[in-house]
Amino acid sequence: MSTPRRALLVIDVQNEYVTGDLPIEYPEVQSSLANIGLAIDAARAGGVPVVVVQHLSPAGSPIFARGTPGAELHPVVASREHDHYVSKAQASSFAGTDLAEWLAAQQIDTLTVAGYMTHNCDASTINHAVHAGFAVEFLEDATGSLPYENAAGSASAEEIHRVFSVVLHSSFAAVASTEAWIAAVQKGVALERGSIYASNQKARARLASV
Repeated sequence: MSTPRRALLVIDVQNEYVTGDLPIEYPEVQSSLANIGLAIDAARAGGVPVVVVQHLSPAGSPIFARGTPGAELHPVVASREHDHYVSKAQASSFAGTDLAEWLAAQQIDTLTVAGYMTHNCDASTINHAVHAGFAVEFLEDATGSLPYENAAGSASAEEIHRVFSVVLHSSFAAVASTEAWIAAVQKGVALERGSIYASNQKARARLASV
């Protein structure tokens, strides 16, 4: 197996998720921020290019409004060097940006995703990347979710993050801890993702044994 040509995509690590109106609840935000910093440092040490993504909304938007403190990159990201910057206005980091072209120019075949949120911009970007032909990795402890309640029901941050991580690993991305990813980078090996069939078979076998 050839060594992955990785890029680390750090999505929307902005103050809105830390001190603003969309506080990340699970995993605990200071823990995920620390892991994001570790991932960036390991990427730079291992020659993995780092792409920083920032979501910006029009002035007057309740969240991520351009020019507001909430829209600014968090110091964990702002204080570290990156190789490419992407400003986006939609969930996917590919939509309306030059990300695909930049990755192609760098001959990247594997995209590692960290940042916020697990269930929204991360999942959208991961799905987009898979359909574009990339292998994808997702750092489950360098991201996070928040709780929702609407006409469809309610879900805690932990439930949302857990379920999305399980689903992503079943088909779309190799879901791993930051520690496991750093080890893979240092060894020059790929992380293995699951499959829909294997994930379902394992769940059925567990239920049958109860």
